[in-house]
Amino acid sequence: MTFRVAAFGAALLATTALTAAEVSAETLRWARAAEALTLDPHSQNEGPTTTLMHQIYEPLIVRNHAGEMEAGLATSWEPSEDDPNVWVFTLREGVTFHGGEEFDSADAVFSIERAMTETSNFKELLSSVSEVRATGPYTLEIVTDGPNPLLPNNLTNIMMMDQGWAEANNAEAVQDYAAGEDTYAARNTNGTGPYVLQSREADVRTVLSANPDYWGVGEFPLAVSEIIFTPIQNPATRVAALLTGEVDFIQDVPVQDLQRVNDADGMEVITAPQNRVIFFGMNVGAEDLELDNVDGANPFADLRVRQAIDIAINREAIQQVVMRGQSEPAGVIMPPPVNGWTEELDAYPAYDIEAANALMEEAGYGDGFSVQLDCPNDRYINDEAICQATVGMLAQIGITANLSALPRAQHFPLIANGETDFYMLGWGVPTYDSEYIFNFLYHTRGEGRGSWNGTNFSDAEMDEMIVSLASEVDLDARDATIAQLWEMAEEELIYIPVHNQILNWGISDGWSTLVDADDSVKFKYFEAE
Repeated sequence: MTFRVAAFGAALLATTALTAAEVSAETLRWARAAEALTLDPHSQNEGPTTTLMHQIYEPLIVRNHAGEMEAGLATSWEPSEDDPNVWVFTLREGVTFHGGEEFDSADAVFSIERAMTETSNFKELLSSVSEVRATGPYTLEIVTDGPNPLLPNNLTNIMMMDQGWAEANNAEAVQDYAAGEDTYAARNTNGTGPYVLQSREADVRTVLSANPDYWGVGEFPLAVSEIIFTPIQNPATRVAALLTGEVDFIQDVPVQDLQRVNDADGMEVITAPQNRVIFFGMNVGAEDLELDNVDGANPFADLRVRQAIDIAINREAIQQVVMRGQSEPAGVIMPPPVNGWTEELDAYPAYDIEAANALMEEAGYGDGFSVQLDCPNDRYINDEAICQATVGMLAQIGITANLSALPRAQHFPLIANGETDFYMLGWGVPTYDSEYIFNFLYHTRGEGRGSWNGTNFSDAEMDEMIVSLASEVDLDARDATIAQLWEMAEEELIYIPVHNQILNWGISDGWSTLVDADDSVKFKYFEAE
């Protein structure tokens, strides 16, 4: 098979002080709650960072607004006729980096190998890759350990860098974000994307300008000539910025302000279910927890405690009160578009405090216990409010959850470094396949997998089955393995699903776009009204 895709033709307000006089008609002023964590394209596999990277850098293959794969820096890709373990890519010619360097297969080899290294947050996506080789200036071969029919799905967020630029600036290694490392690539960029970084003051303002040498000129609308990005964490300030015309587009309209924004002259709220589930993870693998009041034991290691928490969380109340209807309660940490999802898996248990208390008593925790609950306060819709509601619900079964809410720049390293026992996480699935969830969240941490598994969960049988997914070419057999893995995962209950988010983007009537289910804005598709 060959795939060929035709191209188609308040505080912050005070500090940014955006005014109409500062911007041109083609300038789009964009705000969202969260800021990119880094500019190193292989360091952090998380939404806001990847979204900014997609404006500056490009992968070989991209997903459009419909979730379909289309040509990026590769124009075609197919399995080798001679070796089923090899994928052959034809690269796009005539592409240059922002610094003027020509993109070729050596850059692709360098970038993919860089993304496979230990400090890369994308290495799980390439765990089946055994070799990357250039067979010509614009041809590339990726060799896998056994046939991997879904390898192209894993490449849509693997950005291409210029090898020479990286070497000249001592940026060959991926930034170790969890260790607090700062690097040249974390502060500077040189991509092939439609927008060029002009200036950046982290947490304040980032300015991008249209790339005049972009290969897609004439093929994409590219109506935005300049992007001014301002992270605005405070919801009221963010909405005020949109309603007063300080910004043109916000990615996360607070649920309490949806009607107000939609009713405002010249404004519109566009919406879509997100490819992401919000859930809680528990340290089930430690012999003792660091941040609880139980000595010599781990309450989360007892399945009955996890089952009690599962039925003590009132998902429908969170949907109605905290989310104001802008969520879908979930029974599995897998959103509906993902291969492996079923209605049966997504059925969530009934809220039952009496039964939950009985389970706590049976587990020997009838008097309860206390534990720290770590939550982000700037990443997911109403993340801290969800955690606050959960604290109240857990109190009904004797669990005192001491809430620690931090910006995600401090929250995510807690998970990466194994420094949390109970935490909130949201997980999107850009590959639209369950393997992505199992590789990152269930596989034993280490050996290129399990980097987001903060639970200390480890199961050798599951690990072996997870690894087998990458090379199973019989799709029916592969789907059967996925179903079996989900059955095992549901029995273990190391994560407590809460809900799928619903995306609400607010946009002025000067612009139009479609909501991307991955919440990954791609400004080259924006059109001016």
